[in-house]
Amino acid sequence: MTNSLRLDDQLCFPLYACAKEVVRQYRKPLEALNLTYTQYIVMMVLWEFGGMTEGELGEKVHLDSGTLAPLLKRLEKAGLIRRERLESNERKLLLTLTAQGEALREKAKDVPAAMQGCIPLSEQELYLLKGLLDRALAGMETK
Repeated sequence: MTNSLRLDDQLCFPLYACAKEVVRQYRKPLEALNLTYTQYIVMMVLWEFGGMTEGELGEKVHLDSGTLAPLLKRLEKAGLIRRERLESNERKLLLTLTAQGEALREKAKDVPAAMQGCIPLSEQELYLLKGLLDRALAGMETK
């Protein structure tokens, strides 16, 4: 990479623009679930791992409490999750799925298929890209 201030020479811009475009592509399939993309990734984590604290969830989805708290309040208001203070530490919130939130998982199973092909790369290129992004993110987390 060069030290140029030209936009075309920056790695960060195509990463940003591509991520933004992928999130935009998710809008249509997620409308049927009445979820935003960020709410969808939160729900995926809860479907996969079950109940956890807000802090644990924030670490998994790379969101701070200031961003996560209003999102979780909206999911609770929609009847998809419960937020409860831990008796052992009232500063921590335990997040659990409601029956409605658990049932939404079945409807969400169609989302990955709807998104297939949104990035015009071969399957091998997609695996390579995911691996590189995972490695980059893991390297940045340790700094």
